[in-house]
Amino acid sequence: MASLKDRRAIVCGSTQGIGRACAAELARLGATVTLVARNEDRLRAVCAELDTAAGQSHDWVCADFSEPASLADSVTRHIEKTGPIHILVNNTGGPPSGPIVDATPEQFVSGFSNHVLCNQLLVQTLLPGMREEGYGRIINIISTSVLQPIQGLGVSNTTRGAVANWGRSMAGELAPFGITVNNVLPGFTSTDRLRSLLQKKADRTGTTLESVEQASRKSIPMGRFADVSEIAAVVGFLASPAASYVSGVNLPVDGGRTAVQ
Repeated sequence: MASLKDRRAIVCGSTQGIGRACAAELARLGATVTLVARNEDRLRAVCAELDTAAGQSHDWVCADFSEPASLADSVTRHIEKTGPIHILVNNTGGPPSGPIVDATPEQFVSGFSNHVLCNQLLVQTLLPGMREEGYGRIINIISTSVLQPIQGLGVSNTTRGAVANWGRSMAGELAPFGITVNNVLPGFTSTDRLRSLLQKKADRTGTTLESVEQASRKSIPMGRFADVSEIAAVVGFLASPAASYVSGVNLPVDGGRTAVQ
């Protein structure tokens, strides 16, 4: 029930962090993976590292999420060569940090475009193939800010909430076709983005990165940050046949943090 052999997946933002770990996990489970990101050199390097034990031939699409229409066109051309995609992992870098009161209209538009609009266009592009194949898994990597806003991430909190409700709305409409849509909400995870956000907090408060990290860990019942592989394992389950009756959920993967807030 966990095997993804003969399934094709697209993983967005897959040259680093959680996206890269998700691509590796899906490949390990047997899926043929197409990486999507904007840096071709990194795409090539990550693609070469993916597991091919199930006879897969992985590929990549170089595209920029700041250009939604171009992204959709690139993916359309790709699936004309590969055939239908069964699994879509929507994932891209979050908006810059900062108080929401200081955010510009352009920042909101950019966040909405990079996340909600790109997700929408990708689903519209891949949906006919999923329906034709009778198998579809749409997994959105978001944030626990969907459940509890994170201080200093005003635009991100707003955008992530929009993605969550977009995904759950989509889940209800696609359920009759056996296509699932789920939102994965990572908590504090050891990535470059987390380190950057914590460093900015340290700079803003006049303290050290180490003290900010320590305080953050204390807010987590498990007392540690997640490894990217732990987020990817949940994505692997949701992409598999075993998760065929799981849809429309906001699933925190946060070491119990939101449970005690």
